[in-house]
Amino acid sequence: MLNQLKGGLVVSCQALEEEPLHGSEHMVAMAKAAVEGGSVGIRANGFSDIKAIKEVIPLPVIGILKKDYPGYDVFITPTKEDAKLVVEAGADIIAVDATHSSRPEKLAEVVHYIQYELKRPVMADIATFAEGEYAESIGCDFIGTTLSGYTVDTTHRERPDFDLVKQLVNELNTPIIAEGNVETPEQAKKLLDFGADFIVVGGAITRPQLITKTFVKGMR
Repeated sequence: MLNQLKGGLVVSCQALEEEPLHGSEHMVAMAKAAVEGGSVGIRANGFSDIKAIKEVIPLPVIGILKKDYPGYDVFITPTKEDAKLVVEAGADIIAVDATHSSRPEKLAEVVHYIQYELKRPVMADIATFAEGEYAESIGCDFIGTTLSGYTVDTTHRERPDFDLVKQLVNELNTPIIAEGNVETPEQAKKLLDFGADFIVVGGAITRPQLITKTFVKGMR
Protein backbone atom coordinates (compact mmCIF):
# COMPACT_ATOMS: atom_id res chain seq x y z
CA MET A 1 0.00 0.00 0.00
CA LEU A 2 2.79 2.42 0.90
CA ASN A 3 4.40 1.88 -2.50
CA GLN A 4 1.27 3.24 -4.18
CA LEU A 5 1.23 6.35 -2.00
CA LYS A 6 4.94 7.06 -1.47
CA GLY A 7 5.95 10.59 -2.37
CA GLY A 8 2.49 11.50 -3.59
CA LEU A 9 -0.52 13.61 -2.76
CA VAL A 10 -3.64 12.18 -1.13
CA VAL A 11 -6.63 14.50 -1.41
CA SER A 12 -9.08 14.61 1.48
CA CYS A 13 -12.61 14.86 0.07
CA GLN A 14 -14.86 15.72 2.98
CA ALA A 15 -17.83 18.00 3.59
CA LEU A 16 -19.81 18.02 6.82
CA GLU A 17 -23.60 18.40 6.96
CA GLU A 18 -23.45 22.17 7.38
CA GLU A 19 -21.16 22.67 4.38
CA PRO A 20 -22.38 23.57 0.85
CA LEU A 21 -20.83 20.51 -0.83
CA HIS A 22 -22.16 17.94 1.63
CA GLY A 23 -23.34 14.82 -0.18
CA SER A 24 -21.75 11.79 -1.80
CA GLU A 25 -22.34 13.01 -5.35
CA HIS A 26 -20.23 16.10 -4.64
CA MET A 27 -17.48 14.11 -2.95
CA VAL A 28 -17.32 11.66 -5.84
CA ALA A 29 -16.93 14.60 -8.23
CA MET A 30 -14.16 16.02 -6.03
CA ALA A 31 -12.42 12.64 -5.94
CA LYS A 32 -12.62 12.33 -9.74
CA ALA A 33 -11.14 15.80 -10.11
CA ALA A 34 -8.35 14.90 -7.68
CA VAL A 35 -7.51 11.78 -9.67
CA GLU A 36 -7.40 13.80 -12.89
CA GLY A 37 -4.99 16.17 -11.19
CA GLY A 38 -2.62 13.40 -10.17
CA SER A 39 -3.70 12.39 -6.67
CA VAL A 40 -2.41 8.96 -5.60
CA GLY A 41 -5.21 8.38 -3.09
CA ILE A 42 -8.29 9.80 -1.41
CA ARG A 43 -9.24 10.36 2.23
CA ALA A 44 -12.98 10.25 2.86
CA ASN A 45 -15.44 10.35 5.74
CA GLY A 46 -18.49 8.21 6.36
CA PHE A 47 -20.01 5.05 4.91
CA SER A 48 -21.88 6.68 2.02
CA ASP A 49 -19.03 8.85 0.76
CA ILE A 50 -16.42 6.09 1.02
CA LYS A 51 -18.64 3.53 -0.73
CA ALA A 52 -19.55 5.93 -3.54
CA ILE A 53 -15.92 6.95 -4.09
CA LYS A 54 -14.63 3.36 -4.07
CA GLU A 55 -17.14 2.42 -6.75
CA VAL A 56 -15.59 4.82 -9.26
CA ILE A 57 -12.04 5.60 -8.07
CA PRO A 58 -9.34 2.92 -8.57
CA LEU A 59 -7.02 4.33 -5.90
CA PRO A 60 -6.42 3.60 -2.20
CA VAL A 61 -8.92 5.27 0.11
CA ILE A 62 -8.08 6.27 3.67
CA GLY A 63 -11.43 5.98 5.41
CA ILE A 64 -12.70 7.56 8.59
CA LEU A 65 -15.98 7.97 10.39
CA LYS A 66 -16.39 11.23 12.26
CA LYS A 67 -18.69 10.63 15.21
CA ASP A 68 -19.22 12.39 18.53
CA TYR A 69 -19.70 10.32 21.67
CA PRO A 70 -21.12 12.31 24.62
CA GLY A 71 -18.55 12.67 27.39
CA TYR A 72 -15.56 11.89 25.14
CA ASP A 73 -13.31 14.08 23.01
CA VAL A 74 -12.11 11.80 20.20
CA PHE A 75 -14.24 11.94 17.06
CA ILE A 76 -12.33 10.21 14.25
CA THR A 77 -13.31 6.52 14.10
CA PRO A 78 -13.53 6.25 17.89
CA THR A 79 -14.81 2.65 18.20
CA LYS A 80 -14.45 -0.81 16.73
CA GLU A 81 -18.00 -0.61 15.38
CA ASP A 82 -17.17 2.66 13.58
CA ALA A 83 -14.09 1.04 12.06
CA LYS A 84 -16.19 -1.94 10.90
CA LEU A 85 -18.52 0.40 9.02
CA VAL A 86 -15.58 2.10 7.33
CA VAL A 87 -14.21 -1.26 6.19
CA GLU A 88 -17.63 -2.39 4.98
CA ALA A 89 -17.75 0.77 2.87
CA GLY A 90 -14.55 -0.36 1.16
CA ALA A 91 -11.76 1.71 2.73
CA ASP A 92 -8.24 0.40 2.23
CA ILE A 93 -6.65 2.13 5.25
CA ILE A 94 -8.55 3.02 8.43
CA ALA A 95 -7.59 6.26 10.18
CA VAL A 96 -8.32 6.69 13.88
CA ASP A 97 -7.94 9.51 16.39
CA ALA A 98 -4.79 8.44 18.25
CA THR A 99 -4.46 11.48 20.51
CA HIS A 100 -4.45 11.19 24.28
CA SER A 101 -7.94 12.72 24.41
CA SER A 102 -10.71 10.88 26.24
CA ARG A 103 -12.22 8.00 24.30
CA PRO A 104 -15.03 5.43 24.58
CA GLU A 105 -12.75 2.46 23.80
CA LYS A 106 -9.04 1.87 24.38
CA LEU A 107 -6.95 2.85 21.38
CA ALA A 108 -4.82 -0.31 21.46
CA GLU A 109 -7.95 -2.48 21.36
CA VAL A 110 -9.39 -0.56 18.40
CA VAL A 111 -6.10 -0.79 16.48
CA HIS A 112 -5.75 -4.51 17.19
CA TYR A 113 -9.33 -5.13 16.05
CA ILE A 114 -8.81 -3.24 12.78
CA GLN A 115 -5.57 -5.04 11.99
CA TYR A 116 -6.44 -8.58 13.04
CA GLU A 117 -10.21 -8.83 12.71
CA LEU A 118 -10.89 -6.39 9.86
CA LYS A 119 -7.53 -7.05 8.14
CA ARG A 120 -6.78 -3.41 7.35
CA PRO A 121 -3.76 -1.18 8.08
CA VAL A 122 -4.25 1.65 10.58
CA MET A 123 -3.31 5.30 10.25
CA ALA A 124 -2.92 7.03 13.62
CA ASP A 125 -4.04 10.67 13.56
CA ILE A 126 -1.90 12.34 16.23
CA ALA A 127 -1.10 15.83 17.50
CA THR A 128 2.11 15.39 19.53
CA PHE A 129 5.33 13.43 19.38
CA ALA A 130 4.38 11.46 22.52
CA GLU A 131 1.19 10.35 20.79
CA GLY A 132 3.24 9.30 17.78
CA GLU A 133 5.55 7.27 20.00
CA TYR A 134 2.58 5.51 21.57
CA ALA A 135 0.98 4.86 18.19
CA GLU A 136 4.20 3.20 17.04
CA SER A 137 4.45 1.16 20.25
CA ILE A 138 1.02 -0.41 19.66
CA GLY A 139 1.82 -1.21 16.03
CA CYS A 140 0.03 1.43 13.97
CA ASP A 141 0.97 1.16 10.30
CA PHE A 142 1.08 4.89 9.53
CA ILE A 143 1.32 8.00 11.70
CA GLY A 144 -0.20 11.28 10.51
CA THR A 145 0.12 14.77 11.95
CA THR A 146 -3.58 15.36 11.22
CA LEU A 147 -4.59 16.74 14.60
CA SER A 148 -1.68 19.02 15.46
CA GLY A 149 -3.21 22.41 16.20
CA TYR A 150 -6.62 20.97 17.03
CA THR A 151 -6.11 19.59 20.54
CA VAL A 152 -5.89 21.60 23.77
CA ASP A 153 -2.13 21.02 24.05
CA THR A 154 -1.32 21.98 20.45
CA THR A 155 -3.37 25.07 19.59
CA HIS A 156 -0.14 27.11 19.74
CA ARG A 157 1.73 24.91 17.26
CA GLU A 158 2.91 26.07 13.84
CA ARG A 159 0.55 25.16 10.99
CA PRO A 160 1.50 23.00 9.20
CA ASP A 161 3.58 21.46 11.96
CA PHE A 162 6.96 21.17 10.24
CA ASP A 163 8.83 20.52 13.49
CA LEU A 164 6.56 17.63 14.44
CA VAL A 165 7.01 16.01 11.04
CA LYS A 166 10.79 16.34 11.29
CA GLN A 167 10.87 14.85 14.80
CA LEU A 168 8.62 11.94 13.89
CA VAL A 169 10.67 11.15 10.78
CA ASN A 170 13.98 11.37 12.63
CA GLU A 171 13.02 9.40 15.75
CA LEU A 172 10.42 6.83 14.69
CA ASN A 173 10.44 3.96 12.24
CA THR A 174 6.78 4.02 11.17
CA PRO A 175 5.86 5.75 7.87
CA ILE A 176 4.97 9.38 8.56
CA ILE A 177 2.18 11.21 6.78
CA ALA A 178 2.10 15.01 6.76
CA GLU A 179 -1.50 16.15 7.13
CA GLY A 180 -3.14 19.21 8.62
CA ASN A 181 -3.17 22.80 7.36
CA VAL A 182 -1.01 22.15 4.30
CA GLU A 183 -2.07 25.08 2.13
CA THR A 184 0.50 25.41 -0.67
CA PRO A 185 2.53 23.19 -3.02
CA GLU A 186 5.67 24.72 -1.53
CA GLN A 187 4.69 23.54 1.96
CA ALA A 188 3.90 20.06 0.64
CA LYS A 189 7.28 19.84 -1.10
CA LYS A 190 9.06 21.01 2.06
CA LEU A 191 7.32 18.31 4.10
CA LEU A 192 8.39 15.66 1.59
CA ASP A 193 11.93 16.99 1.79
CA PHE A 194 11.78 16.55 5.58
CA GLY A 195 11.05 12.87 5.00
CA ALA A 196 7.26 12.57 5.08
CA ASP A 197 6.20 9.49 3.11
CA PHE A 198 3.22 11.24 1.53
CA ILE A 199 1.07 14.33 1.96
CA VAL A 200 -2.65 14.66 2.67
CA VAL A 201 -4.32 17.94 1.68
CA GLY A 202 -7.98 18.75 2.26
CA GLY A 203 -9.44 22.21 2.63
CA ALA A 204 -6.92 23.96 0.37
CA ILE A 205 -8.20 21.81 -2.50
CA THR A 206 -11.72 20.63 -1.72
CA ARG A 207 -13.42 23.31 0.38
CA PRO A 208 -14.28 26.18 -1.99
CA GLN A 209 -15.73 28.32 0.80
CA LEU A 210 -12.35 28.29 2.58
CA ILE A 211 -10.44 28.94 -0.63
CA THR A 212 -12.73 31.89 -1.37
CA LYS A 213 -12.24 33.24 2.15
CA THR A 214 -8.47 33.11 1.68
CA PHE A 215 -8.70 35.17 -1.49
CA VAL A 216 -11.07 37.69 0.09
CA LYS A 217 -8.83 38.08 3.13
CA GLY A 218 -5.72 38.43 0.97
CA MET A 219 -7.33 41.10 -1.20
CA ARG A 220 -8.00 43.30 1.78
